[in-house]
Amino acid sequence: MAVIKAFKSIRPEKELAGKVAALPYDVYNTEEAIEAVKGNPYSFLHIDKSEIDLPSDTDPYSEEVYLKARSTMDSFTEKGIFIQDDTPKLYIYRLIMDGRIQTGLVCCSAIDDYINGTIKRHELTREDKEKDRINHVDYCDANTGPIFLTYESKKNINAIVESWTGKQTPEYDFVTEDGITHQVWIIDNPETIETLVDEFDKIPSTYIADGHHRTASAVKVGLKRRESNPNHTGNEEYNFFLSVLFPHDQLYIMDYNRVVKDLNSMTTDEFISKLEEVMDVESSGSQPFKPSQKGEIGLYLDDTWYRLTVKENTVDYKDPVASLDVSILQESVLKPLLGIGDIRTDKRIDFVGGIRGLKELERRCKIDMKLAFAMYPTSIKELMAISDAGLLMPPKSTWFEPKLRSGIFIHQLT
Repeated sequence: MAVIKAFKSIRPEKELAGKVAALPYDVYNTEEAIEAVKGNPYSFLHIDKSEIDLPSDTDPYSEEVYLKARSTMDSFTEKGIFIQDDTPKLYIYRLIMDGRIQTGLVCCSAIDDYINGTIKRHELTREDKEKDRINHVDYCDANTGPIFLTYESKKNINAIVESWTGKQTPEYDFVTEDGITHQVWIIDNPETIETLVDEFDKIPSTYIADGHHRTASAVKVGLKRRESNPNHTGNEEYNFFLSVLFPHDQLYIMDYNRVVKDLNSMTTDEFISKLEEVMDVESSGSQPFKPSQKGEIGLYLDDTWYRLTVKENTVDYKDPVASLDVSILQESVLKPLLGIGDIRTDKRIDFVGGIRGLKELERRCKIDMKLAFAMYPTSIKELMAISDAGLLMPPKSTWFEPKLRSGIFIHQLT
């Protein structure tokens, strides 16, 4: 059953919360992060991506970077940019995007829940990315970015959360530069905290929606500290990591689209002819085609949009992974026709989050790519089914919006 825990959050001083809050570190490259923090000395990117405040030739994985992150975090505390609650609390984090609301519970989850499979994953992690976050967590002695978890929505939990937000004034209430509203409430009532802990103890599984590398890194830091502590009890803060739990029916997954550099030595006519063997192909001319249901894929090639429809006899719909549209595209088109076997490593393919729209696919095809595929979004139910089966989704299968901001909550490990 899911273990959650209240904690004494390190968080921004109320008037600075909107300036501190930043998109996750892996949304930016170094140059983009430098641009994002211009004129804002409070941005959490100064901690989360601290190489931006070091010489341009600094290795982003050097010890110097992690030491800089720690010193900046200490400086934020000394200057009063960060404060820390004096007793363990739970927090409610609400995001509003285009009128759509998702409300999550901020808490600590147990690393043992990840180890024993109560917290379920659907992606592989890369060792180099894990190592970076392990060092960042270890040097900062804190989880600095929340893990985005989901669970099957429960009426009892929803009622408690809605009751609290309906009666209490939010501690934070600000709008970020992308127009997303962020609101935070503090749950400081011991009985309410205990009730929520008990309610989650009835939930058999939670699921990683976003943050596989941060989760794996937090777990490895916790295990390393267990080994080095002969008096380990299991109650130490390093046995838990920062998370935000959202009910599954509030989440919004956008399409995660593909752009490809060439036609693998084929002409356009040759490619379309081969494509027609595995999919129904219908031209929509210059009118962009956005898939409206599972089994539809948009193709943009040579200034023309096409509607691709998956032929049912080509798909095993009993297989939760093989039946994903991204899997069908990979196994029917990308691999056999375009020669792209491993989308993790092949430099001929790139990925475009649905937040950028179909115009971005057209733009890329005019600049550095030859063709684009517009996908129908993977559903949260598909994600949960694959996780429940102990299977893995193909890379770049989901794009969640809105993104959780880092820097609003920090969980100290000692």
